[in-house]
Amino acid sequence: MTYCVAMRLSSGMIFVSDSRTNAGVDHISSFRKLHVFQQDDERMLVLQSAGNLATTQSVLSLLRRGCEDAARPNLMSCTNMYDVALLVGETLRGVIKRDGEEFGGTLLLGGQIKGEEPRLFQLYPQGNFIEASTDTPYFQIGESKYGKPIIDRVLRFDTPLDQAMQCALISMDSTLASNISVGLPLDVMMYHADSFSTAQQYHITERHPYFSQIRQLWSAGLLSVFAQLPPLQLDD
Repeated sequence: MTYCVAMRLSSGMIFVSDSRTNAGVDHISSFRKLHVFQQDDERMLVLQSAGNLATTQSVLSLLRRGCEDAARPNLMSCTNMYDVALLVGETLRGVIKRDGEEFGGTLLLGGQIKGEEPRLFQLYPQGNFIEASTDTPYFQIGESKYGKPIIDRVLRFDTPLDQAMQCALISMDSTLASNISVGLPLDVMMYHADSFSTAQQYHITERHPYFSQIRQLWSAGLLSVFAQLPPLQLDD
């Protein structure tokens, strides 16, 4: 299992992914689930993956290899994000058809190509996809239910990037606290619209001071608010 969240906002984009792929009694393994493709000053693409690891790794390998073939459409030659989503969806569908329907995968694709606004898509195993909007500015894949309530309460399309990242990190913390199949370290990225920069990428471990601080503050704050609830009165 995994948990990935991506947000498309008025000022840019937020990406947060855990890295746990297995959490058995005596075996825990981690693989990166946030992957970046970039051309300076022209495009910035991010793929986040959930599902069968062999499937998603095959998709990423084929997409990377495709970038070396200028004669065919690839991540670096598509002229808009919609065409990128079509290409990624076709690749995902092809791998699943080759390996079997039981080896599924789901992807988040976000980024920007020069001449367009940033765009965010969620791609399904069948290769089809939906796009984020101003009313629905985020997507989750994997173990999403624990981290969804905080995002729904806080996030709006015009939420500043710093606050959106805080929201995404608390969403991840809620998931980490409730499901052992989601685990540290985290890969996170903050993207400012029209920058085409991938500079703000971070790798967060258990010892990351800021993440540790907000986890503790959030937990203490919830307990404090709970203690302030009025006495129970259920009678009419």
